[in-house]
Order: sequence, then structure tokens, then C-alpha cells
Amino acid sequence: MGRAARPEHAHARRPRERVIGRVVTSQHAGAMAERPPPRTMVLVGPLPPPSGGMANQTRQLAHLLGNEDCRVTVVQVNAPYRPAAVGHLPVVRALFRLLPYVVRLVGAIRRTEIVHVMANSGWAWHLHACPAIWIAAWFRVPTVVNYRGGGLDAFLARQARWVAPTLARATAVVVPSTFLQQVFAQYGIAARIVPNIVDLEQFRPADFPPGRVHVVVTRNLEPIYDIGTALRAFARVVARGTDASLSIAGSGPERSALEALAHQLGVAERVRFTGRLDNAQLPALYRSASIALNPSLVDNLPVSLLEAMASGVPIVTTDVGGIPHVVEHDVTALLVPPGNPEAMASAMQRLVDAPELASRLRAAGLEAARRYAWPRVRCELFDVYAEALRSAPSVASAVAR
Repeated sequence: MGRAARPEHAHARRPRERVIGRVVTSQHAGAMAERPPPRTMVLVGPLPPPSGGMANQTRQLAHLLGNEDCRVTVVQVNAPYRPAAVGHLPVVRALFRLLPYVVRLVGAIRRTEIVHVMANSGWAWHLHACPAIWIAAWFRVPTVVNYRGGGLDAFLARQARWVAPTLARATAVVVPSTFLQQVFAQYGIAARIVPNIVDLEQFRPADFPPGRVHVVVTRNLEPIYDIGTALRAFARVVARGTDASLSIAGSGPERSALEALAHQLGVAERVRFTGRLDNAQLPALYRSASIALNPSLVDNLPVSLLEAMASGVPIVTTDVGGIPHVVEHDVTALLVPPGNPEAMASAMQRLVDAPELASRLRAAGLEAARRYAWPRVRCELFDVYAEALRSAPSVASAVAR
């Protein structure tokens, strides 16, 4: 690999990049933790729309870092197709998105201190994470790979020989849960835990508990989230005489089938499909909820569970993937097997019939959510950045000049 040219001035800007951030006073910065943030960063990841765990975390992290006096350039992996008609052509659309994406990466990475890549499995890894990691390696810019996603084990089982050489080019690998750390360890890859972030000012408990039982599901309408099981469990609770309503906040290809299922189960008049809600709308939904339901078949550390805990909503969730590493059965949530509507209905009924149990879960969840607040996560993340920058001092000093 040839030696990279000296990066351009960090505050130069190219027209197709998105720069997020603001300068804070030195007094404000000094009030933060002792470890300073990088001066400049390229953050690679998706942005809403559509709203989703990784997209919301990317946007949130960009704003939080901007508030820390870090100049963040976001390179969006899910930028709109141009022309829009290309989005209907499966193979061609990948090329139309990939080529401009690589150009934006080169322009941004060659003049930054550090790169933070939000990574996932499958084609997202090959088309989004890989180019960012290799381009950063070419310019000798330290790279933090922030892997998230519940399908890591199956992905590595199939493609570890392709993934490992790329990860070897990264300066650090961070994951949001012990579950993913353990999966990586099985393949000889060291990963450090930096949790997901929940905004405790935005997601907070209601002043008064809701009167009628209101169950909420905040996952997209896709097969891996198994919303059908949630509907079947809800129908069982209603059949037992509970006066309840269900709100399903999400979008996806299964909406028509799920609406038909609600009619078939006889609960359509009690079920509301809200469509996709953004982070400005979700807090009010949680504060109106009695129970947060998560029926997913594959998962890691779902932000929806953190939001529910921070909002003081008792949780019933499947025990798949990394979820048991985030919540504890009968302490911060009720865990049930996946694809089991009867077990899910019984867990919901327990919360309805035992207010003291719901109250205990609520209190424990609120306490657990503090672990994912920015002041806590900030220290861990900035430690990772500092260690990564120390591994490439020549690059960091060149950008800072």
C-alpha cells in the first residue's frame, strides 16, 4: 500500500457530504468528561427515512458528537436513488448507489482524523462497511467498526473468510452487547462493548399510568419481527376478558397480511397500525402504553427495549439473540420463547393481573436504562476513539494541523 497524501484541511467541505455539529464554549466542553472527542470524524451509516434502530442511532450519534465540539461528516449509505426510477431495478440500483457512495467516502475520509462505521451483516456489510474500511486503511485513517445486528453468527458461519480480512484493517471493533462480543470471540475477533444510546430526556415515564390496557409494538412489519405472533397473543388476552388495545408502530411489506390477520382473529377494531413513527412521535406512544411487546425472532440489543425501559413501560419480549444480555427475566422484563403466542399472552396477562409485578419491572427498567444514557456511553466511546487515534498518531496530527 502506498503512502497516503497528506489530508486536506479538516474544515474543507464537499457539496455532497452532510456535516452535522455545532461549536460549544470551552467552559461547556470542560464540564464534560476529561477525555476529549476527536476534532473531526466521518460517520458512515444509514439515516432515516426509514426510521430504524441503526438509522436512528447514526443520526443521534452525529448530533451528540456535534454537541461535543466534534465536526462530524455523515456519509449516508442509504442515500436516495438518482434517478428515483433506478430504485426499482434490483441489480442496477446497487451500482447507482455504490459508485457515488465510494466517491463521497474518498472525499471525506482523506481529510479526517477518524472513521466510525455503523456495520451490519449481509449485503450491507459488503456494499457499505467494506468500502469504508478499505478506503480508510488506504489513507491510513484509524477506523472504528461499530457492528450491530442479530444475525452475526449465521453471517460469520457462511462468510468469515471474507469478513476477517476486512476487519483486520479496522483499528477497533465495538459492539453494543455481550452477545455479539461472544459471537466475534468464537471467530478469534476481539470486540469491545459500547452500548446503544437512549435519550432519557426524550424517553421518560408518563406522569400517570394509562387507564385502559394499551399494548404497543414498535418493530417494523417484516418477517424477522414476527408481528403475527404478537397479534395472536393479543387476541388471546382479549379472549380472556381483558379490555385492551394494541398499537403497532412500524412499516413494512407484511402490513396487508397483518391487517387481514387482525380481522381473522376478530380484534381489528382494537388494533391500530400507526405506520412508521419517528423519534419525535415515539415517546408519546410509549407514555400511553401499559405493556411493550417485542416478538422478534432474531435480535441483538433492540433500541426499542431501551426506549420502553426509559419510558417506564413493562416489557414482554422473546428471549432470542442478545436480548437476555440486555434484560433479565422477572427483573426488567418477562421473557418468552419465540413464535409462541400462548406464552406471550400468559406473560401479558401476568402484568395485567399483578400490578405490583408491573410496578417492579417498571422501576427496575428505569434504573437499567441509565446504563445507556449518553453521559455513560460517552466515556466508553471516547476511550475507544482515543486508543484508535493513538494507534495512528501521524495521521491524527496531520489532520489537526
